[in-house]
Amino acid sequence: MSSTPASSSTWERRSVQAGEWRVTALSDGFFRLDGGSMWGVVPANIWRKLTPPAEDNTIRLGLRPFLIERGDVKAIIEVGVGDRWEEKWREIYHMDRSVTLEKSVRGCGLEPEEITHVIASHCHWDHIGSQVVEREGQLVPLFPNARHFAPLIEVEQVKNADHIRRASYRLDDLLPVEEAGLLETYSGTAELIPGVHAHELGGHSDGVSVITVNLDGDGDTAVFWADVVPTTHHIQPAFIMAYDIDVVRSYTVRADWIERAVQGQWIGLFYHDADFPFGRIVQDGRRYACEVIEGELHPTVTV
Repeated sequence: MSSTPASSSTWERRSVQAGEWRVTALSDGFFRLDGGSMWGVVPANIWRKLTPPAEDNTIRLGLRPFLIERGDVKAIIEVGVGDRWEEKWREIYHMDRSVTLEKSVRGCGLEPEEITHVIASHCHWDHIGSQVVEREGQLVPLFPNARHFAPLIEVEQVKNADHIRRASYRLDDLLPVEEAGLLETYSGTAELIPGVHAHELGGHSDGVSVITVNLDGDGDTAVFWADVVPTTHHIQPAFIMAYDIDVVRSYTVRADWIERAVQGQWIGLFYHDADFPFGRIVQDGRRYACEVIEGELHPTVTV
């Protein structure tokens, strides 16, 4: 892996090609979570070298939506954490809002009204918060013309989470989208857009899914890893977060899908990596390694 981040604190407009799809890494800023929680049972002397923590033991994480474009389709996979947070929570999670999803979408020369689809891998607050914004005292969808997809079981958890899951979901992240008639749900493996599939896996959450782009088409396949493989460092099957609700299932689906990605030479899209949005997982002896893909750098549109 390259030791030089493509962009560690600002947003650069970089893209890769997956068949006919252009995939551009966006940004909704950065935040920090407890390093031990992000690494589960992985010994600290291992994970601290990969993701050095601050004095409070937190590690810096990206909030990295992806814009996928082909023809008239302009879809966003995952949206980020959003701005609807009290100062208390901004401080707890060290939220860095110097870059936002809305700004990075406009940096691609697009207005929110032009986005045609929004795809959620699951409904945790750090993954769907930006799909709802406050306008004139009302909560409304940021992308008012987009079809919004989310796993059915995740939508049910948002509305009826038990005490174990409740802290991970916020009703206000979802309800305004549903009330606007924009929400559609999926289960299992589903083709959401021609050439774009959701694959419900579970493990991290009940319905967490990976999203593939151009899985059966000519050219490269891209896979959005969501929290199944949150960063380019979490690529060994046993590197499972303490946040995962079903560790056994997590290990099973991670081992299977990481190996599929290796065999297919897929381009990985890493949501929580603060430095590297794109990379290929490859075999490295008995373990895996990640080969970072820089992507094509485009001029950012000034708005």
